[in-house]
Amino acid sequence: MPLGIKSRQAGGVTVLELSGKIILGEESSSLRERIRELLANGQNKILLNLENVTFIDSAGVGTLVSSFTSARAQGAQLKLANLTRKFRETLQVTRLLTVFEVFDQEADALASFK
Repeated sequence: MPLGIKSRQAGGVTVLELSGKIILGEESSSLRERIRELLANGQNKILLNLENVTFIDSAGVGTLVSSFTSARAQGAQLKLANLTRKFRETLQVTRLLTVFEVFDQEADALASFK
């Protein structure tokens, strides 16, 4: 099942609603490319809504880390919202929860960009 990526604007923030699995292969590549395109087009506020992500593997985590690093290097912000309990635990175990700005609700994440 390919990764679903829906894009919308909310108060100057590009929200990517992800659904499905972020795994090695086309899924993680398509997410990485989408974020690259946004950054190239001057979108410097990006929120990933992960509410409908059913699974993420180590390649998917790597994609998020590399995207975060790319965004930061270009003066952009990339934040995460609505993590599943399992994904939050994964980020906690890998200590990446302290790297990303993570929000329980999309509204809180959007407010943090101001």
